[in-house]
Amino acid sequence: MRLKQMVKGGEVNTWACINFASDITHAAAVAFCDELAVMCVISGMNFKGDPVLPLVNAKPNHVRPFLKKHYQRFMEILRPLHKELDLLIVILPDKNGTLYGDIKRICETDLGLVSQCCLAKHVLKMKPQYLTNIALKINMKVGGRNTVLLDAVVGNLPRVSNTPTIIFGADVSHPHHGEGRSSPSIAAVVASQDWPEVTNYAGLVRPQARHEEIIQGLFNENDCGSGCISGGMIKEHLISFMRSTGHIPRRIIFYRC
Repeated sequence: MRLKQMVKGGEVNTWACINFASDITHAAAVAFCDELAVMCVISGMNFKGDPVLPLVNAKPNHVRPFLKKHYQRFMEILRPLHKELDLLIVILPDKNGTLYGDIKRICETDLGLVSQCCLAKHVLKMKPQYLTNIALKINMKVGGRNTVLLDAVVGNLPRVSNTPTIIFGADVSHPHHGEGRSSPSIAAVVASQDWPEVTNYAGLVRPQARHEEIIQGLFNENDCGSGCISGGMIKEHLISFMRSTGHIPRRIIFYRC
């Protein structure tokens, strides 16, 4: 990324940071956030320099009520301005057990927050390569675009450039031996949300019958005599593609892993 920028820089206008690593001082955490914000701007993003509230130090115990409490604090400031929190930066101890998974689950399923976790050892070193890598991750999470195929830009991508095309990818993950019998299999389907670049993808997941390899949530049919489609992951992706591109896809390319 030296002397290079993202294809399309995303925007982070409102952000905050929570530090769960006891060996990272308040000053070190603030310095890291400042350097990360600078790297995001250098790389092509619009990243506002000041957080919504000053950095918060926290203990890993009771992470769920803590995150919810401080999310409410952030929103008390942003809601009157009709704004949302664009990004939550989370500093984690190097050995964090289930903390990473807990934070991701709470942010993505309970609060609807985009989060970026950083390990303490990287926060202390603040290497430019690491800051660049994190900036690229953040940019994708907030709707930016890091790379694009040159053939797509010049309209020379086979079977894609000549007609509105959506690309799907699908797979099923099964519970491991030793997990409870009630643990379901998880079906995941991703689909491109732009054309002709086909570089931005959205994902959907559905639980389904344990060890069932056929994806059960691809589409749903109503009993209306003609097998009409009433919903499912395919339909959700098609509607999202149409809304984001303004095109009805004329070609579907489907990869089944």
